[in-house]
Amino acid sequence: MPSVSVIATQFGSIRVIDSGSTKPCIVFVPDGPNIIEHYEQLTKLLISEYRVVCFDMPGFGLSIPSYAYSHTLDEGARAVLDVLNALNIQKATLAFSCANGFYAVRAAQRAPDRISSLFLAQTPSLEAMHAWTKRIVPKVLTIPFLGQVASWLFKSKAIHSWYEYALPKNVDRKIFLHPGAKERPKGACFCLAGVVQGLNRESIHSLKLLNTPCTMIWGAIDKSHLETNAESLLDCIPHAEIIRFDDCGHFPEIEQPERYVKYLTQHIARHSF
Repeated sequence: MPSVSVIATQFGSIRVIDSGSTKPCIVFVPDGPNIIEHYEQLTKLLISEYRVVCFDMPGFGLSIPSYAYSHTLDEGARAVLDVLNALNIQKATLAFSCANGFYAVRAAQRAPDRISSLFLAQTPSLEAMHAWTKRIVPKVLTIPFLGQVASWLFKSKAIHSWYEYALPKNVDRKIFLHPGAKERPKGACFCLAGVVQGLNRESIHSLKLLNTPCTMIWGAIDKSHLETNAESLLDCIPHAEIIRFDDCGHFPEIEQPERYVKYLTQHIARHSF
Protein backbone atom coordinates (compact mmCIF):
# COMPACT_ATOMS: atom_id res chain seq x y z
CA MET A 1 0.00 0.00 0.00
CA PRO A 2 1.36 3.50 -0.81
CA SER A 3 2.70 5.50 2.10
CA VAL A 4 0.48 7.78 4.14
CA SER A 5 1.03 11.55 4.29
CA VAL A 6 -0.79 14.53 5.78
CA ILE A 7 -1.84 17.59 3.78
CA ALA A 8 -2.44 20.90 5.55
CA THR A 9 -5.59 22.60 4.21
CA GLN A 10 -7.80 25.52 5.22
CA PHE A 11 -10.13 23.01 6.90
CA GLY A 12 -7.56 21.03 8.86
CA SER A 13 -5.04 18.27 8.26
CA ILE A 14 -6.11 15.66 5.72
CA ARG A 15 -4.60 12.18 5.81
CA VAL A 16 -4.02 10.76 2.35
CA ILE A 17 -2.42 7.92 0.43
CA ASP A 18 -1.21 8.56 -3.12
CA SER A 19 0.32 5.97 -5.43
CA GLY A 20 1.82 8.83 -7.43
CA SER A 21 2.14 8.54 -11.21
CA THR A 22 1.11 10.21 -14.46
CA LYS A 23 -1.61 7.60 -15.01
CA PRO A 24 -5.32 8.54 -14.99
CA CYS A 25 -6.29 9.42 -11.44
CA ILE A 26 -9.03 7.94 -9.27
CA VAL A 27 -9.73 9.62 -5.93
CA PHE A 28 -11.48 7.64 -3.21
CA VAL A 29 -13.03 8.97 -0.01
CA PRO A 30 -14.25 6.33 2.48
CA ASP A 31 -17.66 6.54 4.10
CA GLY A 32 -17.06 6.73 7.84
CA PRO A 33 -16.46 4.92 10.07
CA ASN A 34 -14.39 3.35 7.27
CA ILE A 35 -10.96 4.94 6.83
CA ILE A 36 -8.29 4.87 4.13
CA GLU A 37 -6.92 1.54 5.40
CA HIS A 38 -10.22 -0.10 4.40
CA TYR A 39 -9.33 0.65 0.76
CA GLU A 40 -6.12 -1.37 0.65
CA GLN A 41 -7.64 -4.10 -1.54
CA LEU A 42 -9.16 -1.59 -3.97
CA THR A 43 -5.81 0.16 -4.24
CA LYS A 44 -4.03 -3.12 -5.04
CA LEU A 45 -6.56 -3.92 -7.76
CA LEU A 46 -6.16 -0.54 -9.48
CA ILE A 47 -2.61 0.63 -8.88
CA SER A 48 -1.08 -0.94 -11.99
CA GLU A 49 -3.30 1.06 -14.35
CA TYR A 50 -4.24 4.19 -12.38
CA ARG A 51 -2.93 6.76 -9.99
CA VAL A 52 -4.88 5.93 -6.84
CA VAL A 53 -5.49 8.57 -4.19
CA CYS A 54 -7.51 7.94 -1.06
CA PHE A 55 -8.13 10.39 1.78
CA ASP A 56 -10.33 10.79 4.81
CA MET A 57 -12.55 13.87 4.81
CA PRO A 58 -12.01 16.34 7.68
CA GLY A 59 -13.59 14.85 10.79
CA PHE A 60 -13.00 11.21 9.85
CA GLY A 61 -10.11 8.87 10.49
CA LEU A 62 -7.03 10.87 11.37
CA SER A 63 -8.04 13.87 9.22
CA ILE A 64 -8.47 16.35 12.06
CA PRO A 65 -10.84 19.20 11.15
CA SER A 66 -10.30 22.85 11.98
CA TYR A 67 -12.75 24.52 14.34
CA ALA A 68 -14.16 26.47 11.39
CA TYR A 69 -15.13 23.37 9.41
CA SER A 70 -18.87 22.69 9.55
CA HIS A 71 -19.31 20.01 6.86
CA THR A 72 -21.32 22.13 4.43
CA LEU A 73 -21.42 21.26 0.74
CA ASP A 74 -19.16 24.15 -0.22
CA GLU A 75 -16.64 23.43 2.52
CA GLY A 76 -16.53 19.75 1.64
CA ALA A 77 -16.05 20.55 -2.05
CA ARG A 78 -13.27 23.01 -1.27
CA ALA A 79 -11.55 20.39 0.90
CA VAL A 80 -11.65 17.98 -2.04
CA LEU A 81 -10.21 20.58 -4.40
CA ASP A 82 -7.55 21.51 -1.82
CA VAL A 83 -6.33 17.91 -1.92
CA LEU A 84 -6.27 17.89 -5.73
CA ASN A 85 -4.30 21.14 -5.72
CA ALA A 86 -1.83 19.95 -3.08
CA LEU A 87 -1.12 16.77 -5.05
CA ASN A 88 -1.01 18.62 -8.38
CA ILE A 89 -3.87 16.56 -9.81
CA GLN A 90 -5.33 18.37 -12.78
CA LYS A 91 -8.16 15.95 -13.47
CA ALA A 92 -9.65 12.95 -11.67
CA THR A 93 -12.58 10.60 -11.30
CA LEU A 94 -14.09 10.96 -7.82
CA ALA A 95 -15.20 7.63 -6.33
CA PHE A 96 -17.04 8.69 -3.17
CA SER A 97 -19.62 6.93 -1.03
CA CYS A 98 -22.84 7.86 0.80
CA ALA A 99 -22.90 11.45 2.17
CA ASN A 100 -19.45 12.13 0.73
CA GLY A 101 -21.01 11.74 -2.69
CA PHE A 102 -22.71 15.10 -2.19
CA TYR A 103 -19.33 16.76 -1.69
CA ALA A 104 -18.16 15.10 -4.91
CA VAL A 105 -21.17 16.48 -6.80
CA ARG A 106 -20.55 19.97 -5.43
CA ALA A 107 -16.85 19.72 -6.39
CA ALA A 108 -17.94 18.85 -9.93
CA GLN A 109 -20.28 21.84 -9.91
CA ARG A 110 -17.52 24.17 -8.75
CA ALA A 111 -14.72 22.81 -10.95
CA PRO A 112 -16.17 20.81 -13.86
CA ASP A 113 -12.86 21.01 -15.74
CA ARG A 114 -11.12 19.16 -12.87
CA ILE A 115 -13.63 16.33 -12.36
CA SER A 116 -13.66 13.85 -15.25
CA SER A 117 -16.52 11.81 -13.82
CA LEU A 118 -18.21 10.62 -10.65
CA PHE A 119 -18.45 7.01 -9.48
CA LEU A 120 -20.65 7.03 -6.39
CA ALA A 121 -22.00 4.42 -3.99
CA GLN A 122 -25.09 4.63 -1.74
CA THR A 123 -25.69 8.29 -2.63
CA PRO A 124 -29.35 9.08 -3.29
CA SER A 125 -30.76 12.60 -3.72
CA LEU A 126 -30.20 15.12 -0.95
CA GLU A 127 -33.94 15.10 -0.28
CA ALA A 128 -33.84 11.32 0.15
CA MET A 129 -30.83 11.67 2.45
CA HIS A 130 -32.72 14.16 4.63
CA ALA A 131 -35.54 11.60 4.91
CA TRP A 132 -32.98 8.87 5.69
CA THR A 133 -31.57 11.02 8.49
CA LYS A 134 -35.01 11.39 10.07
CA ARG A 135 -35.57 7.61 9.92
CA ILE A 136 -32.15 6.31 10.93
CA VAL A 137 -30.07 8.89 12.79
CA PRO A 138 -30.76 9.47 16.51
CA LYS A 139 -32.34 12.89 16.90
CA VAL A 140 -29.72 14.05 19.40
CA LEU A 141 -27.10 13.99 16.62
CA THR A 142 -29.03 16.67 14.71
CA ILE A 143 -28.72 19.13 17.60
CA PRO A 144 -25.62 21.38 17.55
CA PHE A 145 -23.17 20.80 20.41
CA LEU A 146 -25.30 18.06 22.02
CA GLY A 147 -24.87 15.95 18.90
CA GLN A 148 -21.11 16.43 18.95
CA VAL A 149 -20.92 15.46 22.63
CA ALA A 150 -23.05 12.35 22.04
CA SER A 151 -20.91 11.37 19.03
CA TRP A 152 -17.77 11.57 21.15
CA LEU A 153 -19.19 9.76 24.17
CA PHE A 154 -20.75 6.87 22.25
CA LYS A 155 -18.37 6.65 19.26
CA SER A 156 -17.25 3.07 19.79
CA LYS A 157 -20.77 1.79 20.44
CA ALA A 158 -22.13 3.67 17.42
CA ILE A 159 -19.48 2.21 15.13
CA HIS A 160 -20.17 -1.37 16.23
CA SER A 161 -23.91 -0.86 15.93
CA TRP A 162 -23.61 0.72 12.48
CA TYR A 163 -21.58 -2.14 11.03
CA GLU A 164 -24.00 -4.64 12.54
CA TYR A 165 -26.96 -2.85 10.96
CA ALA A 166 -25.56 -1.77 7.58
CA LEU A 167 -23.79 -4.99 6.52
CA PRO A 168 -25.37 -8.24 5.29
CA LYS A 169 -25.50 -11.05 7.84
CA ASN A 170 -22.87 -13.15 6.06
CA VAL A 171 -20.17 -10.42 6.08
CA ASP A 172 -17.42 -10.72 8.71
CA ARG A 173 -17.67 -7.59 10.86
CA LYS A 174 -14.07 -8.00 12.06
CA ILE A 175 -12.80 -7.09 8.59
CA PHE A 176 -14.50 -3.71 8.98
CA LEU A 177 -13.83 -3.14 12.67
CA HIS A 178 -10.11 -3.90 12.70
CA PRO A 179 -8.62 -0.97 10.67
CA GLY A 180 -10.50 1.71 12.60
CA ALA A 181 -9.83 0.04 15.94
CA LYS A 182 -6.09 0.40 15.30
CA GLU A 183 -6.40 4.13 14.61
CA ARG A 184 -8.94 5.23 17.25
CA PRO A 185 -6.38 5.13 20.10
CA LYS A 186 -4.36 7.64 18.03
CA GLY A 187 -7.34 10.03 17.98
CA ALA A 188 -9.28 8.90 14.90
CA CYS A 189 -12.49 10.89 14.39
CA PHE A 190 -16.03 9.88 13.49
CA CYS A 191 -17.81 13.24 13.24
CA LEU A 192 -21.19 11.85 12.23
CA ALA A 193 -23.07 14.64 14.02
CA GLY A 194 -21.12 17.27 12.08
CA VAL A 195 -22.00 15.74 8.71
CA VAL A 196 -25.64 15.24 9.67
CA GLN A 197 -25.98 18.84 10.82
CA GLY A 198 -24.02 20.26 7.88
CA LEU A 199 -26.10 18.49 5.24
CA ASN A 200 -29.40 19.08 7.05
CA ARG A 201 -28.82 22.81 6.59
CA GLU A 202 -28.54 22.44 2.81
CA SER A 203 -31.49 23.01 0.49
CA ILE A 204 -32.68 19.89 -1.32
CA HIS A 205 -32.45 21.91 -4.53
CA SER A 206 -28.80 22.89 -4.04
CA LEU A 207 -27.35 20.05 -6.11
CA LYS A 208 -27.95 19.85 -9.85
CA LEU A 209 -25.37 18.28 -12.14
CA LEU A 210 -25.86 18.64 -15.89
CA ASN A 211 -22.77 17.36 -17.71
CA THR A 212 -20.33 15.41 -15.56
CA PRO A 213 -20.67 11.65 -16.25
CA CYS A 214 -21.93 9.75 -13.23
CA THR A 215 -22.44 6.12 -12.25
CA MET A 216 -23.71 4.94 -8.87
CA ILE A 217 -23.35 1.49 -7.32
CA TRP A 218 -26.23 0.66 -4.99
CA GLY A 219 -26.06 -2.05 -2.33
CA ALA A 220 -29.60 -3.39 -2.43
CA ILE A 221 -29.67 -5.17 0.95
CA ASP A 222 -28.45 -2.21 2.97
CA LYS A 223 -31.02 -2.30 5.78
CA SER A 224 -30.56 1.40 6.48
CA HIS A 225 -31.64 2.24 2.92
CA LEU A 226 -34.46 -0.25 2.40
CA GLU A 227 -36.93 2.65 2.22
CA THR A 228 -34.64 4.85 0.10
CA ASN A 229 -35.26 5.08 -3.63
CA ALA A 230 -31.89 4.74 -5.38
CA GLU A 231 -33.36 6.37 -8.47
CA SER A 232 -33.90 9.57 -6.47
CA LEU A 233 -30.31 10.43 -7.49
CA LEU A 234 -31.77 11.19 -10.92
CA ASP A 235 -33.48 14.24 -9.40
CA CYS A 236 -30.10 15.98 -9.27
CA ILE A 237 -28.14 13.97 -11.86
CA PRO A 238 -30.70 13.03 -14.55
CA HIS A 239 -28.13 11.20 -16.69
CA ALA A 240 -26.69 9.03 -13.87
CA GLU A 241 -26.37 5.29 -14.45
CA ILE A 242 -27.45 3.20 -11.44
CA ILE A 243 -26.09 -0.34 -10.98
CA ARG A 244 -27.46 -2.56 -8.22
CA PHE A 245 -25.39 -5.06 -6.28
CA ASP A 246 -28.16 -7.31 -5.00
CA ASP A 247 -25.93 -9.08 -2.48
CA CYS A 248 -24.37 -5.96 -0.90
CA GLY A 249 -25.14 -3.72 2.03
CA HIS A 250 -23.94 -0.18 2.69
CA PHE A 251 -20.33 -0.61 1.51
CA PRO A 252 -20.40 -2.35 -1.90
CA GLU A 253 -16.93 -1.09 -2.82
CA ILE A 254 -15.42 -3.02 0.11
CA GLU A 255 -17.85 -5.93 0.24
CA GLN A 256 -17.30 -6.80 -3.44
CA PRO A 257 -14.10 -4.99 -4.51
CA GLU A 258 -13.38 -7.05 -7.64
CA ARG A 259 -16.88 -6.52 -9.05
CA TYR A 260 -16.81 -2.86 -8.06
CA VAL A 261 -13.47 -2.38 -9.86
CA LYS A 262 -14.86 -4.06 -12.99
CA TYR A 263 -17.65 -1.49 -13.23
CA LEU A 264 -15.36 1.37 -12.24
CA THR A 265 -12.86 0.61 -15.00
CA GLN A 266 -15.68 0.22 -17.52
CA HIS A 267 -17.03 3.59 -16.42
CA ILE A 268 -13.64 5.26 -16.88
CA ALA A 269 -13.17 3.63 -20.29
CA ARG A 270 -16.49 5.12 -21.44
CA HIS A 271 -15.71 8.54 -20.02
CA SER A 272 -12.04 8.80 -20.90
CA PHE A 273 -9.79 11.52 -19.62
